[in-house]
Amino acid sequence: MAGVRMSAPLQALHQKLGPGAVGVLMALFAAGPVLLALPAGRMADRYGYHRPLYLAVGLSVSGGLIAALSSQYLAMCAAAMLTGAGTNFGLITIQRTAGRMAVDSTERMRVFSWLGLAPALANFLGPVTAGAVIDHVGFRAAFGVLMLMPLASLLFSRFVPRETPVQTVQAQRAGTSWDLLRSPALRHLLLVNWLHSASWDVHTFLLPILGHERGLSASAIGGILGVFAVSVASVRFVIPFIAHRLTEAQVVAGAMLSVAAIFAVYPFVHSAWLMAGCAGLLGLALGSVQPMVMSMLHHITPEHRHGEAIAFRSMALNMSSTLMPLLFGLAGTAIGAATLFWVMGAAVGAGSVPARRLAPTSGH
Repeated sequence: MAGVRMSAPLQALHQKLGPGAVGVLMALFAAGPVLLALPAGRMADRYGYHRPLYLAVGLSVSGGLIAALSSQYLAMCAAAMLTGAGTNFGLITIQRTAGRMAVDSTERMRVFSWLGLAPALANFLGPVTAGAVIDHVGFRAAFGVLMLMPLASLLFSRFVPRETPVQTVQAQRAGTSWDLLRSPALRHLLLVNWLHSASWDVHTFLLPILGHERGLSASAIGGILGVFAVSVASVRFVIPFIAHRLTEAQVVAGAMLSVAAIFAVYPFVHSAWLMAGCAGLLGLALGSVQPMVMSMLHHITPEHRHGEAIAFRSMALNMSSTLMPLLFGLAGTAIGAATLFWVMGAAVGAGSVPARRLAPTSGH
């Protein structure tokens, strides 16, 4: 998906389509996940890992095939919907299965930290591969190569133990998916996770604007974002080795206070090196949150509804990633980039209060 998400807009621009068409295309990568998240979660709860993974691969490969066969804009839109939906379908299934393989909260933190390295690798491998193939062969060949990547997961799926569904259908009939939101712990966790995601989005959105205001070159701004990405991957690599010394709620609350402090300082920093330092610290803070959130999510929800809970998280994050840049654009124009950093920092700092209340009290 990362490769298609880079290639499809480039092809649209190559065809002289405007920014509006590109924006719609990018939004469709998140629209599919929003629509199919709950069905994906319920299917994973009912059938385990393998059947929903096959469907995820089918959706992703179909998107790549459509893009390889046709360069029409509507075909690109369909490819965006299918690859986005397929990737999210698979991600929900993988996250649910990974959490169930762990025996306690410490092991869950380790599992989700290792798992969190995969998107960083994917965001490197997909665009780099696509870019190389586009330059040497063309767009259609790139989509064809990208289409083969999801098929590799079928090979690795053979090594994942098959689950035997037990009493899941009867359990799910006891209520609707939305009943899960009656849990205060889940609502607080989703709020905290949304604030974390919005902080990530606001940094990605505002850094180029702030860098441009400071007179930084494009390569300097790209380097700062690179430092941020390396920091995210680094903290997720370290967590498995120190997980036995950590508690989820303390890490999340501490990370949110750190983000608030960094956002308070960021607008006063003018040199590229100092901005890179802020980005590195921010990456460490934000990168540490996702494994903790996923671990707590598995702890506070019933075992037979883990997939649905992950689906709610996925819906919230994808809707946020679709809508928040639009709001950031309007707010940034009205109040400026620096003020938007401070507003977001204040919101994240306030979010550390419900984060401290997320300490597990009972397990499922």
